[in-house]
Amino acid sequence: MSGEEVPIVVCVSADVSVREQVVRQLDGVGPVVSCADLTELRAMLFPSPPRDAALTVAPVTPPTAQQGPVSWGELVVDPAGHLVTWRGEPLPLTRTERELLARLIGPPLVVWSYEQLFAEVWSGAYLGDTAFLHSAVKRLRRKLRSLPGGPQVHTVRGVGYRVDPPPRPT
Repeated sequence: MSGEEVPIVVCVSADVSVREQVVRQLDGVGPVVSCADLTELRAMLFPSPPRDAALTVAPVTPPTAQQGPVSWGELVVDPAGHLVTWRGEPLPLTRTERELLARLIGPPLVVWSYEQLFAEVWSGAYLGDTAFLHSAVKRLRRKLRSLPGGPQVHTVRGVGYRVDPPPRPT
């Protein structure tokens, strides 16, 4: 295997805690496909075309992700540079936390649905299991709490997540 190849890990387990543990341990290493059973894996790998296109609901299109750094007050997230800074000091975040934060603080500040976050952060389809997302948000919130005046991630019950607008400069 050359230095540029990255393996794809597939985790199939009905136990949510096992799937979360695999994702946590492999965060930032490479892509991880996780599902509860083989039926879910087959549906993910080989989606069937809709029976009646007229009855198909169009997917929600997320706002376009920023290519360059995004900021929220004194917090700057540079996904391309793999760097997050608060008041000029580096903030240690995992790749997943960094991508999640970049989406939440990037313009426009909107409520990001679970589906949109899965598509943008994990580049995958949302299959109704929000455990990975909730776990990532929980870890991100814990790290953001240490930033006085920093962003807070709010849950919009049954929909997704959002952050408040940044404070106005004084």
